[in-house]
Amino acid sequence: MKPETGDPNVQVTREDVAAAARGVGIEPGDTMLFHSALSSMGRVVGGPDAVIDGMLDAVGPEGTVAVPTLCNWEADEQHLVFERWDPATSPSYVGKLTETLRLRPEAYRSDHATHSVAAIGARAEELTAGHGASGLRHSPFSGTAFAHASPWQRLVDWNAAYCFIGVTFWVNTMVHYVEARLAENALARAGERREEMVAELASWMKPGPFSGIRIEDREVIEEMLRAEGIVRHGPIGSATLRCARAKPMAERWIAIVEADPERWLQDDFLEVCARYC
Repeated sequence: MKPETGDPNVQVTREDVAAAARGVGIEPGDTMLFHSALSSMGRVVGGPDAVIDGMLDAVGPEGTVAVPTLCNWEADEQHLVFERWDPATSPSYVGKLTETLRLRPEAYRSDHATHSVAAIGARAEELTAGHGASGLRHSPFSGTAFAHASPWQRLVDWNAAYCFIGVTFWVNTMVHYVEARLAENALARAGERREEMVAELASWMKPGPFSGIRIEDREVIEEMLRAEGIVRHGPIGSATLRCARAKPMAERWIAIVEADPERWLQDDFLEVCARYC
């Protein structure tokens, strides 16, 4: 799905961004991460830095603002992604706002070739440290991407504000955390046959079944969570600002899928689960 189309006649300031963030429940001291389409807001006075500064104003000096800084792992020569990765120089390919934040001198970035996070603020170093250092989770993006020691798990543990500027759950990177958790739960049910099951599942550069949630279903989940009050909407310029707390978003998402796996998961993964779990 394409980002929302911005209205160039709508002017957005740093103060407007901070007010919009507060309007969806972001408070001083919060850790927050946002996905974004800069153009969706209209004409932003001060450009990307004004948006970043407005979010920093909303969380205050004790808060932290983060963005995904994902690499283009689907490019040619995928086998070289980890070899070529450099957290200091590898660009983010998920929008101008993410690259602008990454390049700011006060930013920290986690060390992961496919699913890094960059952050500024009081807990930025803590959020991004030791990405994949422990608690590996099986995933097509490597066991380290959504490990227990990762920014994605910390966002859940800290119940961070997880936001979307002019975009929907279509781009929600936390879907892959959810998928890794689903795989983790399935592997736990496999018991002594866990390693046999692992050998069948997809992993980095190895095709196979995985607990993949269909892309179109992400927006269905968004509407379900909105109906439950987990996702809040508000205006930010000409765009919609969506915001959910990371813990209920992820935990409820997992619960919805596990309550009706045939509805949400790919058939090949379900077939493997039926044999091992």
